[in-house]
Amino acid sequence: MALWTAFTIGLLGSLHCVGMCGPIALSLPYQGSHRWHTTGNVLLYNIGRVATYGLLGLFIGLVGRGFFLAGFQSYVSIGLGILLLAIALFSINVESRLLRIPFVQQLNSWVKRQLGRLLRQQGPGKLFLVGMLNGLLPCGLVYMAIAGALAAGSIFNSALYMALFGLGTIPLMLATALAGQFIQLKWRARLRKLVPVFLVAFAVLFILRGLNFDVPTGLQFWNDMQNAPMCK
Repeated sequence: MALWTAFTIGLLGSLHCVGMCGPIALSLPYQGSHRWHTTGNVLLYNIGRVATYGLLGLFIGLVGRGFFLAGFQSYVSIGLGILLLAIALFSINVESRLLRIPFVQQLNSWVKRQLGRLLRQQGPGKLFLVGMLNGLLPCGLVYMAIAGALAAGSIFNSALYMALFGLGTIPLMLATALAGQFIQLKWRARLRKLVPVFLVAFAVLFILRGLNFDVPTGLQFWNDMQNAPMCK
């Protein structure tokens, strides 16, 4: 999967992040002695999230690399595309379904307990750790990025894919934390309805990639087309 899709998922889907993680982000003690200190605290929290996404990418890359070496990468990509289409078309709530799995329930409970403990502590590294833990909370947008990382083709690309996804979410999350919950609830609800559209678009990309259908991006292709012989 092209790396640019990772940043796009994060950037376009960050409105979902504001709705899901915004309350946590707004409740954190960012305020410093001056604006730059406050901004640094917000960035520290968000960099923690990106670090967790990168580590998840490393793990996903190990799994994805195994499929790649076994020659199943194209099948994995097509399967993920079909799965994303099903989620979008049938409005499947992935987060609630995953929370029914005992392991996911235990992980979610552990993360929430650790978040509660950290929020009662003081220290410059607390916000970074809170961000890292926040990256483990169930999130449909993160699962979409994980699907892309699984099809990235190498361990490095998978880690980079997840890191770029996290970086894409930072602009709006940063603005939300500094300016407050400036996006009204009704607008967030409307924009979250676009998530299925994103799912379908990326599902198509996964399927095309699995079928080895490459859309040419170089100018040479178009120059050659201009000189192609035509039958009369």
